[in-house]
Amino acid sequence: MGMGSEPMERLVKLASESAVVIFSVSSCCMCHAVKRLFCGMGVNPAVYELDQDPRGKELERALMRLLGNSQAVPVVFIGGKLIGSMDRVMASHINGTLVPLLKEAGALWL
Repeated sequence: MGMGSEPMERLVKLASESAVVIFSVSSCCMCHAVKRLFCGMGVNPAVYELDQDPRGKELERALMRLLGNSQAVPVVFIGGKLIGSMDRVMASHINGTLVPLLKEAGALWL
């Protein structure tokens, strides 16, 4: 089994442990904005601060591979499914698809 897939496996495991998971860096203002968005909707996301994780760099590289871009955070998973970064989350919020996703994942009951 290749070592290269290990951070990705950890990522998938973490991403599926809670209804809403945000991979973040504590100093990132976009990360704060996406956390505020969910908290404002009454959702309590699981937040992983990559800069406070001894193996956060590996996870960050895995996220960059997953997203195919250089900006790794914030990355949001809902119900274990990759939603994407801030722009994807905001787009789903604006077009009305975010709330049904959150309800389906059991993150919102209203």
